[in-house]
Amino acid sequence: MKHIALYIDLTFCLIVLPIMAVLSPVERWVHYFTAYVVLAGAWLYLVYVVNRAFTIPFLFGSPNRKVAGAMMILVSVIVTFILSGVELYEPKPNVHDAGIVRLLPHIQQYQQVLWSLFMIVEAFSFAVGLLVHTDIQKARLRAAEAERDKAEIELYKAQIKPHFMFNTLNSLYGLFLTGSKHALPSLEKFISMMRYIHTSSNRDLVPLPDEAEYIRKYVEVQSLRLNGMTTVALDIDVSHGAFMIPPMLLVTFVENCFKHGVSPVQKSVIRIGLSEKGGNLLFTTSNKIFPAKRLGEHTGVQNCRKRLELLYPGKYELTIHSDSDMYNVSLQIQLNQ
Repeated sequence: MKHIALYIDLTFCLIVLPIMAVLSPVERWVHYFTAYVVLAGAWLYLVYVVNRAFTIPFLFGSPNRKVAGAMMILVSVIVTFILSGVELYEPKPNVHDAGIVRLLPHIQQYQQVLWSLFMIVEAFSFAVGLLVHTDIQKARLRAAEAERDKAEIELYKAQIKPHFMFNTLNSLYGLFLTGSKHALPSLEKFISMMRYIHTSSNRDLVPLPDEAEYIRKYVEVQSLRLNGMTTVALDIDVSHGAFMIPPMLLVTFVENCFKHGVSPVQKSVIRIGLSEKGGNLLFTTSNKIFPAKRLGEHTGVQNCRKRLELLYPGKYELTIHSDSDMYNVSLQIQLNQ
């Protein structure tokens, strides 16, 4: 908008205002009253520049600046009145025989032209200034909304981390408590995962393959504590590093699979799929619910839904189907490179 306003200013000052002046008998006035025409033209340009640079911004500022802006308008009117009061020649008597009757016989044509051009300059400068101010206000509003959304996203990310650590540490505790041979490998993977969380926590986006690798390690850590009753089917087809994704966005759904889809006495299958094709990400999970009941959205899933709405408005589709026995998630996102 800044450049557009500049183009409008130049168009008005270099084209519109000169054309408006030429439509008046300016040639005759220039010949006889050169100094006056030059002075009046310079004054009109000065009014336009002052209005655009100072008067209009002041009118939208603090109360003191509003008063200053109003004073500038008053001064411009007074100066124009003084200029129009300069008597260049004696007024001609009212002409009746030619069929032309002047409504204001004591106001000369050059005075009418000066006031007409002054009003045009005032109206045009105020219109452009109002457009610029409106655009500035919208930009500030968008910036404020962006900061609010960013703060909200950071809050959701901060809520995910403790939830993840609690679940994973609980799994590690169970492995060490039972003396499992998988305890130490799981601890090593956990340390690697924590390193990833630490490095990605200050980033808005991470490469999609990095997030996919994190999910793979998480599934491996959680799978080590499972007995033979639960089967985990993980299918990841992601290799394009040009696409980015917010860190820790998908892991909540993976956590839910292991939190609600594992039973020590009943057979179950956990299916997790992640693929990307042409910038279209497809993420799916499927698991049985133990105990068998309808599973609603918890805090983690609600946070993910809000993050998606903030980060990918109109570019994602999240479908969650939960009945008394199964919990299925399907998420599609149109990623940006």
